[in-house]
Amino acid sequence: MPPLDLTADEVLTTTRAVRGRLDLDRPVERALIEECLRLATQAPTGRNRQRWDFVLVTDPAKRAALADLYRLGLTRPRQQVVRDGVDRGDPGRGRRIAESAQYLFDHLHEVPVLLVPCIRVQGRHENASHVGQANTWGSALPAVWQFMLAARSRGLGTAWTTPHLHYEREAAELLSIPYETVQAALIPVAHTIGTEFRPGPRTDVDKIAHWDGW
Repeated sequence: MPPLDLTADEVLTTTRAVRGRLDLDRPVERALIEECLRLATQAPTGRNRQRWDFVLVTDPAKRAALADLYRLGLTRPRQQVVRDGVDRGDPGRGRRIAESAQYLFDHLHEVPVLLVPCIRVQGRHENASHVGQANTWGSALPAVWQFMLAARSRGLGTAWTTPHLHYEREAAELLSIPYETVQAALIPVAHTIGTEFRPGPRTDVDKIAHWDGW
């Protein structure tokens, strides 16, 4: 499938978290995923260590089991997630987001590809400090985002989710991932229903830019 006729700016401004518009009936070609992965691995990485791995789950039974762990993470989380700090989102969009999140909750097992990006570490202690976490995540997340941008340019939708991480060990056992390897997220991947997406509402740059100091 050739890339969509989008400029770089259009890809950057229209790569949305796609949930309700994932096409659950259309298969995703392996070659298409591999194209996105090749682009993902061109992302910058600290000291060129390339510590990323990508687990692609297409087996229906494993997708169902992984989706169940995702649902458990939402309904029976093992850790308290503090929801404080700045929220610059549009309150009026809350209901729409909730509806799309519920759709993904109900249908995640039907998504043709579930991606679990992973980061190889020497041990869990590596992320004990803020600096350690910044080094680890900063060397992997650009590649994952680059995968998502490549997917968008090819008519695929993605969404970054993390609830299954409450049951990361169980997911590791399900997918034969060494537990010392950190799972970063669970990303549904599917063709989108329609390919037109608009830029999302965002805070004005002059409200978030701090020149030469806060």
